[in-house]
Amino acid sequence: MNRHAITVLQLDEALDVVAGYASSPLGAEAVRALVPSDARAGVEEELRRVDQMTGFLLRADDWGIPAIPDLRMPLRRLAVEGSTWDPIWFRDAAELLRSSRETRRTLLQFAEHFPLLGALGGRLVKLEAEETAIRHAIDSAGAVKDDASRELRKLRSEIRSARSRIVEQLERYMVSLGERVRVADASVTVREGRYVIPIRREGRSDVGGIVHDESATGATLFVEPPVAIEMMNRLRGLEIAEGREVQRILRELTAGLRPHRDEIAESLEALVELDSIFARGRYALQYNGHRPEILAAGTADYALIDARHPLLLATGGDGAGAPVVPFDLVLGPGERTLLVSGPNTGGKTVLLKAVGLTSALAQAGVIPPVGAGTKLPLFRDCFADIGDEQSIEASLSTFSAHLKNLNEILAGAGPDCLVLIDEMGSGTDPAEGAALAQAILLDLTRRGALTVATTHLGALKALAGEEAGVVNASLQFDSAELRPTYRLVKGVPGRSYGLAIARRLGFPPEVLASADAFLPEEERRAGRLLAELEEKERRTADALAEADDARAQALALRRDVEEREHEVRKREREAERRARQQARDLLLTARQEVDAAIRELREAAEQAAAAAAAGAAGPAATLKLDEAAREARRRVEQAAKRQSEKTPEELRRASRTGAGALREGARVRVAATGATGTVLELKNGRATVDANGVRLQVNTSGLETLSPDEARADEKRKVAQVAWTAPEVHARPEIDLRGMRAEEVATVLHPALDAAIQADLAMLRVIHGKGTGALREVVAELLRGDPRIKAVRPGGLGEGGTGVTVAELA
Repeated sequence: MNRHAITVLQLDEALDVVAGYASSPLGAEAVRALVPSDARAGVEEELRRVDQMTGFLLRADDWGIPAIPDLRMPLRRLAVEGSTWDPIWFRDAAELLRSSRETRRTLLQFAEHFPLLGALGGRLVKLEAEETAIRHAIDSAGAVKDDASRELRKLRSEIRSARSRIVEQLERYMVSLGERVRVADASVTVREGRYVIPIRREGRSDVGGIVHDESATGATLFVEPPVAIEMMNRLRGLEIAEGREVQRILRELTAGLRPHRDEIAESLEALVELDSIFARGRYALQYNGHRPEILAAGTADYALIDARHPLLLATGGDGAGAPVVPFDLVLGPGERTLLVSGPNTGGKTVLLKAVGLTSALAQAGVIPPVGAGTKLPLFRDCFADIGDEQSIEASLSTFSAHLKNLNEILAGAGPDCLVLIDEMGSGTDPAEGAALAQAILLDLTRRGALTVATTHLGALKALAGEEAGVVNASLQFDSAELRPTYRLVKGVPGRSYGLAIARRLGFPPEVLASADAFLPEEERRAGRLLAELEEKERRTADALAEADDARAQALALRRDVEEREHEVRKREREAERRARQQARDLLLTARQEVDAAIRELREAAEQAAAAAAAGAAGPAATLKLDEAAREARRRVEQAAKRQSEKTPEELRRASRTGAGALREGARVRVAATGATGTVLELKNGRATVDANGVRLQVNTSGLETLSPDEARADEKRKVAQVAWTAPEVHARPEIDLRGMRAEEVATVLHPALDAAIQADLAMLRVIHGKGTGALREVVAELLRGDPRIKAVRPGGLGEGGTGVTVAELA
């Protein structure tokens, strides 16, 4: 894209916003260096990589890019044979190798789900031996460690001992000096790398030695006395030996890295590239951007869904605190020119820039703040004539500057170009301006360039009815409040509202009446027609909004009923299970009693047999007794088995033995809960029951008809009780707090939590989004302090991740 359009659309400023999401200066620099591309395959792959990064961050939202030190210059120096790195470069290299190793492991772990990120991970080097060697020799401050070698450890130990001896010798020598030579409160110090003592100038001849420095007044000299010269020379020799050993260690480490220079450089490049993708992924998540579909250059389709101006989003709105209003712009085949009209300050220029900036960002590899379903054809170039570009130095008036830009557009625009023109035909005589603008728009439309232009000229608004491919549009304006709504309406031209705004500002009525009389009759008729269209559009929009609200309420009510029904059925099943278990327990207890009775009978029979004379009757009697015992046990066990295998319907039929027929007005008992009530309606196997003011929807199979005596007793009991009607509860399984301030959360969260508890819901999902995490912290604090909540956890995979908090209700 040409540099003029990029400057006018403020692409650099938008990229600077995206760069703010990078983890390193190198990553931010890479984002700022992005430029729009006209290679479709490259653009699509770049957007897919960013899209995979957003998915990866949703799965691992606590992951971040590790440190990326800038080793570009040291790596260039490493290519020079015989060169040696500085210690600080080795410290950065160790950090880069660690980042490369850890990031490689993470990306390859998720390569099956995010293959494009896995490919980046494959470019990262893993040099654990070299990393370990560097960390053994270089500390975190970038200095060579004493333990880098045995020789270095020995030399540094000797150096420390030598320095201690020199200081002790010089301190003893200072004590021996006379008052005429010695400086009060003096101590041993260092000048030019040599240990010295301060003395008075007049004592110079008494001390001798080498003068290394003097005080600002010249009264004090810093002298290396003769007693320390030989010791200092030996210390200097040790320091030289230390320097040689340090250089040997650095040369050895450098030689170990030199064969891997290209791999390290590739890892640095891959990490910077990954940080750039990381920044773009975080930006897309922050503003809920969806990857647009990139169409081939020259494709007739164009669709912007739920689009917002990227820079307005970053600054928080229009500057007055109002939120950014999204817009949809869909152009079908044959629609090549969109003429946007409406009053000043209505948002027309912002719309133009949003259209251009969205395509520029997408072709630069950034997912713009657009919704799902967005389709953008690839543009070979973009031309923009927006704003006042007059120049005194270049002798250009406002109109001349516009003409210069329009001439460049006519010279370069083609069917695969995007053209954006603001205030078409302004700056000169309206008739001539409209004629020139009409000719330019017709030429661009017939070339097939996608053109979006804004205008106030009525002659251009009529062009849509005369030329195929030209479409009118307007940005809605509240005629009652005389303020813009920033909502784009395709197919309807907009009014300028000049006289209405002047009337609101207090212009004299006679001036306004005169101005209205000067308007051509056609203009007045067109104005009235547009006003009627706007009113119909407003009423239609209101009706659609009411219908959407009613549908949402119906769906919520349906979900609520389904949840209540599910809970009632769950309680019915639990009651039936308990009943079956109790029956089985009773039968098993009965078996134990039967066994005990049989034992007593057997014992009695044995005693009788023992008392009788020996004969055949005794064994036969015992055998018959055993058979009778086995048969008794078998009958009891079969009864228990039948009871455990009974269906809920059989159990309910058994419990309703002797009950009357079920009909409207009958008094019934709900088997699952024991509640009694009156049947209000029977339909499709389900009954509506009024249980003391609470209406229940219950399967007819779960009801027991009360006998007349039971019904009369129940009525008497109800008369003695105080009537109570349950309040209507509107419980939802989830609430959305996005866009709220922290102090507003409690006013929405607490009522939703109360309703969920009353409705006996199992859990409540609280949607707060990711953002800065402030809403998440407030929600967690409020939920953890509520004793009615069993557990609080972040949303899992498929539940919204850390953008959602789930409260499990007790």
